[in-house]
Amino acid sequence: MRKFRASRTTCQTVRETEYNREALPFVRDEHGDKEIFCISPNHGRSFVLCRYHEDEWVIGKGNGLSYTTHSRLLTSLVNSETWGGLSLDNALRDFDIGNEVRRLGIKTNRMHCVLSLDKTTVQNGEEKQAALLQYSVECPYRISDIGFMPKSLLVKTVQKWGGEGHCRHLRAADILVGNLRVLHDHHIMHNAMHPQNYTWALELLDFEVSRSDNLPYASSDYESFVPMLIEAEVIQTYEIINFIAWCLEEQPDDRAIEKIFSKHNFDLIIPPEK
Repeated sequence: MRKFRASRTTCQTVRETEYNREALPFVRDEHGDKEIFCISPNHGRSFVLCRYHEDEWVIGKGNGLSYTTHSRLLTSLVNSETWGGLSLDNALRDFDIGNEVRRLGIKTNRMHCVLSLDKTTVQNGEEKQAALLQYSVECPYRISDIGFMPKSLLVKTVQKWGGEGHCRHLRAADILVGNLRVLHDHHIMHNAMHPQNYTWALELLDFEVSRSDNLPYASSDYESFVPMLIEAEVIQTYEIINFIAWCLEEQPDDRAIEKIFSKHNFDLIIPPEK
């Protein structure tokens, strides 16, 4: 892990769950008196804020950049955003849809709170209120973090899935495809389905670009693309399963994987031409 200095910033709690954890409004600051941690270069604006016990790591999102000499960067005033920051509207969408998905029985990060800051951020050329999102996870390492995860923690985490020998990726497949079935049955599109957004504890994360019937997209044009985009999540999930198999040095069993998709009512077969 890479250590960073941080300081406590002024904030206002605008969302919180009944899960009783202290708000930790830390932002990267080289003169700060707090320590926050980045576990891999794949986490540009997410930091480990603390660890309550073995299976509960508290994560902050929007707390600054984990690279460059600056905590935030604005690369362009037009059609860009403040890198390292998080807008309040994105934090609220992440929080609300994440909780909606969790209530459906899918394993996700456990949301703590959304904190509105006395700062602004730029998103798509517009200046918006900045925020922090705080949550906890069983495992802070994403599937894409395989190169940075301690081997002992990987082994211990994967053992919790169940499955033995070279079928561990099939156990993961059953969980991930089952998750997708639940999402799609409830008209929820994650819209960022890749190894960056599943932890090794198979927790689905990052809902800031997701949509549900309760929180559709504001743009009718973008809503019109949902039927096409949601179908793509089937193949994206297959790719995550393949990635997991390769990480675990298992040969992907395509026939078994396709049976799992069929079990969860996903038809991958092209009908024969008449």
